[in-house]
Amino acid sequence: MANEPTEAETLLSAIDLGSNSFHLIIAKSDFGELRPVQTLAEKVQLGETSGKGTLTKAAISRGLACLERFKQLIDSTAPAKIRVVGTNALRRAKNRMDFIEPAEQILGAPIDVIYGREEARLIYLGVAHTLSDDEDTRLVVDIGGGSTEFILGQRFEPIRLESLQMGCVSYGEAFFPDGEITRERFDAAYHRARIEVSHIRRNYHREMWHEAVGSSGTLRAIETLITTAGWRESGIDRPSLAELRKQLLSFRHIEEIDLPGLSETRKGVVTAGLAITMGLFDGLQVQEMRTSSGALREGVIYDLIGRFSHEDVRNRSISAMQQRYSVDQRVADLVAERVALLAGATRTSWQLDDGDAELLRWAGALHEIGIAISQKNYSQHSAYLVLNTDLPGFAQQDQETMAALIAGLKGKPRSELLNPIAKRKRLNVARMMVLLRLAVIFKHVEALETIPALSVSAHDNTLTVSVPEDWGKEHPLTIWEIEQSASAVERLGIELVLRQN
Repeated sequence: MANEPTEAETLLSAIDLGSNSFHLIIAKSDFGELRPVQTLAEKVQLGETSGKGTLTKAAISRGLACLERFKQLIDSTAPAKIRVVGTNALRRAKNRMDFIEPAEQILGAPIDVIYGREEARLIYLGVAHTLSDDEDTRLVVDIGGGSTEFILGQRFEPIRLESLQMGCVSYGEAFFPDGEITRERFDAAYHRARIEVSHIRRNYHREMWHEAVGSSGTLRAIETLITTAGWRESGIDRPSLAELRKQLLSFRHIEEIDLPGLSETRKGVVTAGLAITMGLFDGLQVQEMRTSSGALREGVIYDLIGRFSHEDVRNRSISAMQQRYSVDQRVADLVAERVALLAGATRTSWQLDDGDAELLRWAGALHEIGIAISQKNYSQHSAYLVLNTDLPGFAQQDQETMAALIAGLKGKPRSELLNPIAKRKRLNVARMMVLLRLAVIFKHVEALETIPALSVSAHDNTLTVSVPEDWGKEHPLTIWEIEQSASAVERLGIELVLRQN
């Protein structure tokens, strides 16, 4: 009988919830390379805001309707794994949960809101697999609806990552709010983009890379306009951008734009996209750029493949952070091991999934990094570092959860610690907080497996820890810390019961 296919050989799916468009890819991995099976893309303009930093009801409705259609295709193909990532629009929106919660219900999968540099890393991963495998350093640029990502990299490894707050949707709202096109408005958008790019020029100047590569719909749409007009056979350069600018400025309103090769969905954002492109070309002294079909969604798929093949970048991120802050590796490994043991004992009763167990293990591995700042209140320092450090591979919600878990290790955890967590997940995180706290308490004792009659059980919101009475007398500090924690975690709605038999 033939061997069953591994997870990495089955269908995988990724959804990119961009500020301008949503993209779905369902692909199969063949010898480490992607073979797309199904793709869908829709212009949604989720990044449309009310001016108060909130998503409009219309944008939310468009996004949810799009996901309903995506879900039908997902159900019909049944991919083994699906990952959904949200970018700038969801990073910045104050009311993002108004979209995320119903969207997760539609898809039956969590939505990971990723930081700008994590978005850049995934974009590079998607682009790098479409390029020649050589040692040349390349600059990869992706102009999205709300942000633009810049990456310097070699082969499949990014060297430097940056994300700037400029995108074709946000610039369209800022500089062409009523759709009117004027030379003054275009130039204002161009100068704003060039100013933004000047902030990173020192690390991305022309001498630092061999070739420039463009990803995303904006740059590929501009290339299509250029090649359709016959100015170049492929790619983008400064003269062709100047010619395209002349063409666009001949129209008085966005709705009047009529250029061969321009899709209806790009008509509203192409002017702002061109202004950003010219700003970054001049700001970074780019002479010419080719484009790549690889993008964020492909990068998400390759990242999933890496997780299956034990090349999970998240483990590398944790290890790098441990080294950066000179953690006591023995203690970190011990707490990670102990919390994994506790999670296993309560997994069924408390409905913890693989993702919960992973976050607990990683939080345990990082719980003491704050000692590098100060022993006093180290858990608060650790939580701050976890929340505010770029951790490749982690979603924003992952870092918020790990930070909350670590912040709850000392004193009486405030219920406010759970505020960044989605309401439907707060009870789970409160339970996880108690497990991590218990694991840290047990780091001062011998291997848990050698404690006679030790048991940990959970029922509803009660966690019961049973230890032999004689053992308890020999470990007064551990017993005292458990008793102190029992009163401390009450405000989380969790009852911690200690039994000495």
